[in-house]
Amino acid sequence: MSQLEQAIADLLSIDGATGAAIVDLASGMALAHGGNPGFSLEVAAAGNSNVVRAKVNTMRDLGITDQIDDILITLGQQYHLINVLKDENNKGLFLYLTLNRNSANLALARHKLSVVARAVRV
Repeated sequence: MSQLEQAIADLLSIDGATGAAIVDLASGMALAHGGNPGFSLEVAAAGNSNVVRAKVNTMRDLGITDQIDDILITLGQQYHLINVLKDENNKGLFLYLTLNRNSANLALARHKLSVVARAVRV
């Protein structure tokens, strides 16, 4: 199993996880993905790269020099978590995780997502 496949497996082992992807921010392409959230992870990867770029651009326009840790999107039935990777070797990548809102523990999922994020090596 490749390192990226292992990261996806680790993300999908989080309680309530339904889908996960490692995404290239510049292209919006998923380098790896897995699970079955009920929609195309490839389309979600591309769309969420727009979300991250929009936030980065807004922060730049506001003069905010801090870095994004994560972005949470709360839907009626799901949580969507985006964790922007910061390691020099992983710059320009983010992890995308979808969770079933009824079965996930959001605080624990965010913690485990950050642990996986620190371990990802591309």
